[in-house]
Amino acid sequence: MADIKLIGVAASRTFRNIWMLEELGATYSHDPIHYTDPALKTPPYLAINPNAKLPMAVVDGMPIFESLAINLYLAEKFGGALSPTNAEERGLVAQWTLWAATAVEDDLGKWAYHTMFLPEAERDPKLAADCLARVQTPLAVLDGVLAKQAFLVGNRFTVADLNVACVCYRLLAMELADKPNLKRWLHAAWARPAALTARRARGDKV
Repeated sequence: MADIKLIGVAASRTFRNIWMLEELGATYSHDPIHYTDPALKTPPYLAINPNAKLPMAVVDGMPIFESLAINLYLAEKFGGALSPTNAEERGLVAQWTLWAATAVEDDLGKWAYHTMFLPEAERDPKLAADCLARVQTPLAVLDGVLAKQAFLVGNRFTVADLNVACVCYRLLAMELADKPNLKRWLHAAWARPAALTARRARGDKV
């Protein structure tokens, strides 16, 4: 049995790794340290992630950080239905994971901060609107792909779908009326039992 320690409060990107671990049915320990805790800058945590950021994990003695990379590593290490089965699928899993991180995450995150999370006096409505407008192009691409296929890689739910759905988490708050294929796929992904466990861990009422 693998020795897995996940580090980070669930109300952070750590919930992405909770989802993956629950999909795998893995047994793991969880250190729910908060991202504002100064202990992150002490040697025990810096030895795992010198950036002093969450999440981080130690798997069979191997330290690893970055939420999406942790999920890719878990898929590679433990296999199963979510894992790619050949080089072509591995390439597509990497493609979609990197696409989400570079084409969607920054603008979607800034939109969320400046509409929901920052104190109202600190919000920049123009920045939020600009980010929302910019992210429409990659989201339209995703909607178009999902009009032709039910999942991103192969004919099954994989870590590619999980990683992209994680990055698109804030879209659950949007109507997405003009992106019906994306909406169908996103809500189906987040309705999975492991996804619901991750959402409940971060405090969502689902």
